[in-house]
Amino acid sequence: MGMRYAGPALALGSSWCFGFSGPMAKYLDAAGLAPMEAVWARMAGAGLLLVAVLAVVRPQALRIPRSRVAFVCLYAIMAVAGVQSLYFAAITRLPVGIALLLVYMAPVMVVAWVRLVRGARPAPAAYAGAVVAIAGLGIVAEVWQEVRLDALGLLLGLLAAACSAGYFLMNDGFGAEMDPLGLVAWGMTGAAVVLIPFARPWAMKWEAFTVSVTPAAGGQRLPVLLAYLWMVLVATVIAYIMGVNAVRRLTAAVAVTVASLEVVGGTVVAWALVGERLGAFQIVGGLILLSGALLAQTATRLGAPRRPATVRR
Repeated sequence: MGMRYAGPALALGSSWCFGFSGPMAKYLDAAGLAPMEAVWARMAGAGLLLVAVLAVVRPQALRIPRSRVAFVCLYAIMAVAGVQSLYFAAITRLPVGIALLLVYMAPVMVVAWVRLVRGARPAPAAYAGAVVAIAGLGIVAEVWQEVRLDALGLLLGLLAAACSAGYFLMNDGFGAEMDPLGLVAWGMTGAAVVLIPFARPWAMKWEAFTVSVTPAAGGQRLPVLLAYLWMVLVATVIAYIMGVNAVRRLTAAVAVTVASLEVVGGTVVAWALVGERLGAFQIVGGLILLSGALLAQTATRLGAPRRPATVRR
């Protein structure tokens, strides 16, 4: 029974760890760093840290088979850099709630890909869970407010969702020839390299990491360096590692739906640290979102083999 619930537990833990990224980024923003600079600092710090640790304690994890070099490069560009940068770009043109909802269209995209491209048949719970989770997310984001859709912003949000779906599908299908820790380490390091021309780290306001700030919306005052380290360690390194291992146990269609609980986790963290309060719609929508995730989770109990032949090559 313990192994049966290891996948859902890892997916839930990953989503809550990812939930810290937004609130922690608000401290970097309050200190004067641009969002793209914060994304680059996050990827660079997490990637270099993980590569350094693995080089000492588990060097074999960093080995990339020649046949998988292109896969790792695509993972870095799409599954890591693409999700982060496209979401930021969408937010500059759309209300945050709309952009967030677009990004979390990923569960529907994953289920569609598994059905149409791989030819597999996800359990009915995976379909239902994805739909219920999207409905709950719409309520959390209160998408009926400020509906000002910009065509380019809409496209960027959907591209971010496609990259997010790619993250889950690529984690689901890279096989046993690569260590998941190595994939995460090189993915984040590669993403930092890809984002250099956009973040221009040589022009960053590095002194921002030496001050303590209170986010614009209020809340707790924290040292920016502490917020940054928490974002790197918890919201990036631990979150990605747990996420990769969750997908390998759950299949992408279920894991991506459970991962949408990041919205709930991020909202709770923002309320506790940044002073952004939970409204009635956030509470109700969060419960619906949770119901969708739990419904998708039942696919692993009701379905046939846990790891169908189409999942692992």
